Amino acid sequence: MATKVYIVYYSMYGHVEKLAEEIKKGAASVEGVEAKLWQVPEILSEEVLGKMSAPPKSDVPVITPNDLEKADGFVFGFPTRFGMMSAQFKAFLDATGGLWRTQQLAGKPAGIFYSTGSQGGGQETTALTAITQLVHHGMIFVPIGYTFGAGMFEMEQVKGGSPYGAGTYAGDGSRMPSELELAQAFHQGKYIAGITKKLKAAA
Repeated sequence: MATKVYIVYYSMYGHVEKLAEEIKKGAASVEGVEAKLWQVPEILSEEVLGKMSAPPKSDVPVITPNDLEKADGFVFGFPTRFGMMSAQFKAFLDATGGLWRTQQLAGKPAGIFYSTGSQGGGQETTALTAITQLVHHGMIFVPIGYTFGAGMFEMEQVKGGSPYGAGTYAGDGSRMPSELELAQAFHQGKYIAGITKKLKAAA
């Protein structure tokens, strides 16, 4: 039976979604792993989204809390809002109380990726504050550490991400993930999928 890795994200302007697509490719590159993209429900009205110049959502399926039970591992992604995950993703996690009560997600590995507007906008705090959500569910946080190698030490170009996980800088919204940031996202997907596969085999 295939190891299932769910890449679950919220993306308003497409930056997080670009990373999610690469993470899926990385996870799917591991033999025996089935990777699937999901987006969390939007909580803002069409009127508000229009005023924010948000583009239409993609056709990636919208996840429900109960869908999480079917996965063996996760990679959760979101943009930052004042140094923390966006309200849309927090609202989704707030709806997982039923899974929390029964600890259905306990022992399952999970990674985190993110997008911020600037270099001081929360590349580490967004991930760090998100770990509390994993802890209460008993999930195992899987950081990428420095396994991405030389790409972790890039100083000649702007690069998002950290030992916590892959990341990108959106700037004013016009900057999309760079090739290096996408490569790091691919690496994260492959890395977490490999760990998820090993944990499932050992269970």
